[in-house]
Amino acid sequence: MDFQHVIEEVGRYMDFAGVAVMVIGALVSVPLALRGFQPKRARGLTPLSPYRSYRQLLGRSILLGLELLVAADIIRTVAVTPTFESVGVLAIIVLIRTFLSFSLELEITGRWPWQKEKES
Repeated sequence: MDFQHVIEEVGRYMDFAGVAVMVIGALVSVPLALRGFQPKRARGLTPLSPYRSYRQLLGRSILLGLELLVAADIIRTVAVTPTFESVGVLAIIVLIRTFLSFSLELEITGRWPWQKEKES
């Protein structure tokens, strides 16, 4: 087993972990939202509806899954096939996933990632 094969397998496992986090997060979010789960930041404020709670929980699992998928892409591209074409494709994928992450963060928290948290 050579180095390239090992890195390719690590990338596959990272891909699997990213997808698994999203799927498990979606499944676990349903009962949590139905039981009235409230994030720590939202406690003491107006309680979230089950739908809003589910969206926040699902968004967090998607964010984590996207981070793992980006890591897998970076591992495979940089360690296995570092050509200009593969790095260009990686850059486009990372830009799209970064945009998705920012959009999800805005949806979950109501503020951009670089904005300070509102004082309560």
